Amino acid sequence: MAKLTATAIKRLAGLEAFPQPEFVRTRYPVVLMHGFGLLAFLARGGHLHEEAMHLRLHGVAAFAPNVTPYHVIPERAAMWKERIDIILSQTGADKVNLIAHSMGGLDARYLITTLGMADRVASLSTISTPHRGSSLALMALKQPERLRELVRNAANWVGQNVMEVEADFNAALESLTPRAVTNRFNREVPDVESVYYASWAGSAGKGALNSINPLFRPFNAWLYGREGVNDGIVSVASATWGDFRGQIEADHLQQVGIDVLAGSSFSSKSFLTQLVTDLGARGF
Repeated sequence: MAKLTATAIKRLAGLEAFPQPEFVRTRYPVVLMHGFGLLAFLARGGHLHEEAMHLRLHGVAAFAPNVTPYHVIPERAAMWKERIDIILSQTGADKVNLIAHSMGGLDARYLITTLGMADRVASLSTISTPHRGSSLALMALKQPERLRELVRNAANWVGQNVMEVEADFNAALESLTPRAVTNRFNREVPDVESVYYASWAGSAGKGALNSINPLFRPFNAWLYGREGVNDGIVSVASATWGDFRGQIEADHLQQVGIDVLAGSSFSSKSFLTQLVTDLGARGF
């Protein structure tokens, strides 16, 4: 009877042997790199700040710095390099693992190959990065001049006044077109053999199993007709790079923890925890 009572009390009190989050071991610190735009910055500390804090609960030395949201790859990559140098100094580590969302993956490839960071990066894992560009960037550049000017001015104002750094919205879009990425960037920025490159692609909406943010629906259908299954911004075909690990059922915003529909089963925190666990198992 006493044993049953103790068991019941323990169950009610929730006294588990290890109530803390499971410890995840990695050899190197983890740097989460955000993509283009400012939407996910609002009241969140950054696109991937909450995910970094979640990884820290698992014992991972995780960081999610912010750089200018609307600028070309070389400018953003230079800012990332400055942030990574600080992280290396703070942690005493000799390398980092980079996990990059969307445009952040192109920034990461550039800083590894062109900015002399190959010996400071152990791995690069990209999530829905347009490694072959996105037709949506080209579509945006073909909109009426008045509309493009309004968007450009707003984006540049945000970049300069919120992040207090220069911004160049149109040049950033041009750098993400299929022609710019495939014909120029990929030729000039080859992978480095000493770095492990892996990729994931997001899939949602047309041709996929899960629903998509209503804001993305017209883009999703338009992009599907040109590049196939996509997450509303980047196609699976474009996101595939290096060791392709597969598709994740999440649209472009769900991948950074924003679920407008509030009905997706995808968890950015759980996904990144598993990704980092896998990196640790691989010796990174």
